[in-house]
Parts: sequence; structure tokens; C-alpha cells
Amino acid sequence: MKSPIIAAVAFDGISPFHLSVPCLVFGADRTKLGLPRFDFRVCATEEGTIHTDAGLSIVVPYGLSALDEADIVIVPSWKDLEAPVAKRFKEALQRAHRRGALIVGLCLGTFALAGAGLLAGRKATTHWAYTDQLQALHPDIEIDADVLYIDDGDIITSAGVAAGLDCCLHIVRARYGAEAALRLARHVVLSPHRQGGQAQFIERPLASTPNADRFTHALDQVSATPGEAHSLDSVADVAGLTRRTFTRRFQKTIGTSFGDWLADQRVALAQRLLEQTDKSIDMVAFEAGFGSATSLRQHFAARLRTSPMQYRREFSRAVPGTVYSGAASAIA
Repeated sequence: MKSPIIAAVAFDGISPFHLSVPCLVFGADRTKLGLPRFDFRVCATEEGTIHTDAGLSIVVPYGLSALDEADIVIVPSWKDLEAPVAKRFKEALQRAHRRGALIVGLCLGTFALAGAGLLAGRKATTHWAYTDQLQALHPDIEIDADVLYIDDGDIITSAGVAAGLDCCLHIVRARYGAEAALRLARHVVLSPHRQGGQAQFIERPLASTPNADRFTHALDQVSATPGEAHSLDSVADVAGLTRRTFTRRFQKTIGTSFGDWLADQRVALAQRLLEQTDKSIDMVAFEAGFGSATSLRQHFAARLRTSPMQYRREFSRAVPGTVYSGAASAIA
């Protein structure tokens, strides 16, 4: 069987870290993990030695012609975000896309894909600090700044830095199965599937302080028992604040409303119960504080874009025939 060809694009001024992301996932022999032997090729947009932004120089063995054979083309970052994409590179990306290659833009690599005209009318994401710039340059793209990556079929884009690893693991999972992705994630000591299931929403954890006050303790108490009844008034009382002051401080500290945050905590608890137990959907809904399976399904659809049953089928280690991919299994 022909080895899948993966082409990662390098350019003068690239960050070694960004280039290392596809190298880590696809550049080593992973056959013992149940993956095929990838024909991994780093190709350059320019001829000659590539100078990185870290002071290192690398000799890249392939040119843009490597994109004409690749099954997957990965642009791990980009530079000169507002400058037009060079004609040769633009045409190489377009040819690869037309013949059916999977095109992937990691972090600022989304700008290169957009500059090549591949994202018009499509959904995409990039590093959150650059989403406004991407939208201004390409108003015809539907940008989602709250996700780790977006799989739009033949084109995938990811958010910044570490989200590129999440994206590459997603590609492995989608093409070669959850078991192979899980083994790979454990091998490189990564979370195989970060919080969020289908939606891959970025978490907003509480900032910890050395001397946590009553406000922080109150939220810690809710986080520890999200399935119990927690009203805004009762939590504000534990925090020693009026409802109005608590609401204002919560919005300023967490960046969302108490109700939305509590729902997120309950969804996370429901995910753990679905992953780690064989309890019924009704029981999971009750223990997670939703009260009914209907409410649980509504919250899963809104936040994770999937159903509790589908989530269990994909990520449970308690149900026969499924594979657990929760964050707790990152290190085996």
C-alpha cells in the first residue's frame, strides 16, 4: 500500500516550534501505534537555506512541487499577513486543493489559505489575537474565534500554537481511527481530545491566587459540586457579596455570566460521567444538575454540537466497543 504523503510548508522566517507540530505527529515512524508509515516531506516556498525566527537555519529537501503529490498539505504558520501570497505558492495550493488533497492551515497558516482564495464563503479559525485582522482582510470568511480547530471537510484550520497539535491529532483520529489517535497522544504525552467533544471550545479556567478570597472559595465550591443546586443568590452569599457586586465581579473575572459558567461546569461533569460510567442518560442528567435528559441534550447540542449518546459512543471507556478519549487519559 502506498504511504500517505504529508507535505509541510516551510518559509524564510518560520518559527521552529510551528514547523515542529506536523513533524511531531507525522514525521516519525508510528507504525507500532497502528498508523501507516507516512511519507513526510518538508517543502519550502523559496529555494536555498531557510532561516527561522529563532536564529536557526535549515536545509529543506523539497520544493513546492511536493504539493502536487501530497495527500495532505499543511501550512503550519505564515508571515507578512497582509502581503499577497506569492503566485507560485498560491497556484500550488490551488492545484493541490482541486485534485482532492486535504489542505490544513495551522495558526496563522490560515492567512495563507485565505490569500490563496481557498476560504471564501467557508468557516475558518486562527489565533484569537489575529481573528479581527483576518476578518478585515477577508470579509467573505465565516470566522469562529472560540474554537481550537474547524474541520470543513477538505480544508481544516486551527487556532494558535498548541491547538495545532489538537488539529493534527484530529486528522489522525478522523482518518485512522480513535484508537490510533489515542495511542499517538499517549506516546507524545498529549491530551488526545481536549475539553469540548465536537465543538472543541477553549476552556476558561479560574485564575488561582496564593491567597484565595471568599469569592474564589465560593466558585471552587461550585466547581467541586456542579450537580448540586447553586443559585446566583446562594453563591453570592457564600462569597460575602451582594448579588449585584457578585455579578459584576464574576463578569470581570471570568468573562461570562454565572449561569453560562455553571452550565459549562455541569456539561463537563456530564462528559466525565458519560466517559467513565455506564449510567443511563437520565441518571447522568440528574447527577450533573440538569434535571432531565431533554435539558442535557439541549446543552450538549448548544455547547458541543453533539448528543450525549453520540458523545458516549465516541469517547466512553465504559461501553463495549468504544474508545475513551478524555483528557484524563493523556498519560498512560
